[in-house]
Amino acid sequence: MERKIILDLAITLDGFIEGKNGEVDWCIMDAEMGFIHFLNQIDTILYGRKSYDLWGQFTPGIEQNDAEKEIWDLVHSKEKYVFSRTRKATDDKVKFINHHVVEEVNQLKNKPGKDIWLYGGASLITTFINLGLVDEFRLSVHPVVLGEGKPLFIDMKQRLNLKLLDTRKFSSGVVQLIYRSNKK
Repeated sequence: MERKIILDLAITLDGFIEGKNGEVDWCIMDAEMGFIHFLNQIDTILYGRKSYDLWGQFTPGIEQNDAEKEIWDLVHSKEKYVFSRTRKATDDKVKFINHHVVEEVNQLKNKPGKDIWLYGGASLITTFINLGLVDEFRLSVHPVVLGEGKPLFIDMKQRLNLKLLDTRKFSSGVVQLIYRSNKK
């Protein structure tokens, strides 16, 4: 069975994935949301270069709690691919993909394994959506309105028709919406 590419991310009620200065301090991380369960469903993470530079090798500080440390240990145990036009160095931690995005992604999807997390950033997400490569959208809508920031959906080339698979609401006020892409 083909692996799914899942876009799983936090979004504000007004559609932003980060504030105007890149802030994500509004993002609620609570165990009830099952993020560790999600991380156990995937074995591969896809990053854009900027997102990888920021988060790809992030190490939690001593102020982080054990749950956050467990999450980062799980993240760092995954196979990582970075999509970049400029960086090419591949090492034992990460493989860089510079060209032939569709072919590379389809090859990945056809390899045996668990599902694949499309981490982002925004331009990689847009590229994947426009190429029809996102199979499932898991959007955790947070109870905050920023007014400005980086929107999730930018430069869309066509309408996206989605099928609602599930909704979950949490005591924090976060609502998770899970959609499947209705590909032609």
